[in-house]
Amino acid sequence: MSESLLGMELTEIREALGPGHPQFRAKQIYTALYHQRVADLAQVSTLPAALRQDLGGARRVGLPEIAQRYQSADGTRRYLLRLEDGRTVETVLMPEDQRDTVCISSQVGCPVDCKFCMTALMGLERNLTAGEIVGQVLLVARDNGLLEDSTRLNIVMMGQGEPLLNLANVVKATRLLTDAEGVGIPPRRITVSTAGIIPKIEELGREPVRPRLSISLNASTEEMRQELMPITRKYHLQDLLAACKAYPLRPWEKLTFEYVLLKGVNDTDADARRVVRLLANLNAKVNLIALNPGPGIPFETPDPERVASFQAIVRRSMGCFIRKPRGLDIFAACGQLKRNEAPPWG
Repeated sequence: MSESLLGMELTEIREALGPGHPQFRAKQIYTALYHQRVADLAQVSTLPAALRQDLGGARRVGLPEIAQRYQSADGTRRYLLRLEDGRTVETVLMPEDQRDTVCISSQVGCPVDCKFCMTALMGLERNLTAGEIVGQVLLVARDNGLLEDSTRLNIVMMGQGEPLLNLANVVKATRLLTDAEGVGIPPRRITVSTAGIIPKIEELGREPVRPRLSISLNASTEEMRQELMPITRKYHLQDLLAACKAYPLRPWEKLTFEYVLLKGVNDTDADARRVVRLLANLNAKVNLIALNPGPGIPFETPDPERVASFQAIVRRSMGCFIRKPRGLDIFAACGQLKRNEAPPWG
């Protein structure tokens, strides 16, 4: 299998070209890949014809292939993307008036086993490379005519996988996505979500270029979180909150805590008051997500009145927002990415 260029940084492209080419050729290729976002280096007329032919054979751009597209009634689009080894991964585009959000995956499947998430039923197949992470953004942007203005794109690493268990590739992809001479998406528009891998949170905090951090909380007590998120047995809730307290936030940044509401399980007013106490000393906001249902998930979605009551209690102490479900009819909503089949479009 020939090596893909997508995912390489400038120094790696220079090394891949070897000493037989002037150094500015590497910059031309880097710009074409990430700034001009070409799908085929044969399109780059500034490169010598012989080099274009060589790069088209021995090395390719390496974009994933669209295996299937699904269109929701609310405008959301779910992509099933085929990788070079034949495995597939999902990416979701959520168009809005002022911005477009692309939800990308960091692993094929997920090893964390949260009990309310359909992706957990897949288990883990493998990590994605930095090129496969960036490639999701470029492919969806290209397919929807979003290549011109990177500043209106939001990227959330909340698709398949636990990003912090693939931290090296996630951080490398972030560097490529945020580089002004690369894809050019501002760091504040990229968010990574974690179930709470404490050592990796600390490692992420030391990175000079990093996305925003979002924590999946989903419970108001240690015991409840252990039941819903078994990883809590290894990384306890109080230790997680201590790591969040120590996390080096940038001046413009808050931590985000995601909380999936499960009917009759973690959605009471008492739960809401406990969440406020847990997060009292943190510079944080809360996103509430009423469970997005799916086959194999043994929980129910709470009533809207219960969600509103929970929000009202938390909102007295900190920002608290209800995340509107998107793409429910095509299994594109949060927690639903399990390669389910739905009527395709296009």
